[in-house]
Amino acid sequence: MSTEPSAYHRRVAEEKRAAILKAATGLFLASGYDGTSLAKIAEVAGVSKATLFKQFPTKAALFDAIVTESWQVDDAGSPEPPAEDLRAGLTAIGHRYVELLTRPGMTALFRIVIAELPRFPELGEAQFSRGKMPYFESVSRYLAAAHSAGSAKVDAPDLAATQFLGMISNFVFWPTLLLTDWAPDRSAIEQAVDEAVNTMSARYQA
Repeated sequence: MSTEPSAYHRRVAEEKRAAILKAATGLFLASGYDGTSLAKIAEVAGVSKATLFKQFPTKAALFDAIVTESWQVDDAGSPEPPAEDLRAGLTAIGHRYVELLTRPGMTALFRIVIAELPRFPELGEAQFSRGKMPYFESVSRYLAAAHSAGSAKVDAPDLAATQFLGMISNFVFWPTLLLTDWAPDRSAIEQAVDEAVNTMSARYQA
């Protein structure tokens, strides 16, 4: 007799997980990390505390999951950035990065981390290790692949990834933490990505 959960039970578990993450995100944004309890999250999500604790035994684990999910890139059906064409590959990566940084709630999530960091340094660790670093490493791997494919000469892919992502985020994202009315239009964002690609191509294209 199989002990594996049925498709129905897996679907129910996934629905409850999604409800918990949605409720927790809303409460964290409204009340801050310290001002949000697991009991309140369970209440808003419409699940029992036992169900919540089964999936997320601590508030830190729940925040880790929110950060991890917020940095996931939905590229199902999208082709991999071509390693043999540096300009095309960087353009695709640049636009995906913009979509990631401009997601609803991304700025607010960073503000929570910054505000709560003195009391809860683990939030910064979660944002860095669960969110930013996996994405950064994917860009570094692409640049290393472009180097191997002969389309680029990148001896230090980590440094090159920092340069590329920094050129984009310094215009698109970081000002939003300090300027509530920062909202560059689509053409300005497109230009920022294009100029970052031009700079990288001039420096690294083989």
